[in-house]
Amino acid sequence: MTGSQETGRLFGRRTVVAAVGAAGVAAALTACGGSDSDSPYGTAAEKPAGGASEPGSGGDAGAVLAKTADIPEGGGKVFADKGLVVTQPTAGQFKAFSSKCTHQGCAVKDVANGMINCPCHGSMFDATDGSVKAGPATTPLPATAIKVEGDSITLA
Repeated sequence: MTGSQETGRLFGRRTVVAAVGAAGVAAALTACGGSDSDSPYGTAAEKPAGGASEPGSGGDAGAVLAKTADIPEGGGKVFADKGLVVTQPTAGQFKAFSSKCTHQGCAVKDVANGMINCPCHGSMFDATDGSVKAGPATTPLPATAIKVEGDSITLA
């Protein structure tokens, strides 16, 4: 090639390949990045069902959540629309916790074998006190005040 032929070529093959590779890396990092919103939830899929507010925020105080017979002994029930989970660790002892996993805000799925289970990353919480039994979560589920009157469980 002569000097005049080289100036007519704007981009070399290596430049194009490097640019395409850099664009791919940028796209991958963007897809893996967090949300810029102020929401405590990373994505809509991680929000509790119904867009629930923080549990125990007073909006539903006194409203009947469930009958005591609805909460199995040694288990519990997730109230996704209320953003909480109610457990009955032993007969007649009822506890309530936020249903939002403290790892990344996913809604917990169920209560089984004395554990409150998060489906997103496998965190497990003790149904008795909300403490972490298996990570990646490191913070216990916050307790929510409830009242048991007769056979009704209500928010305090």
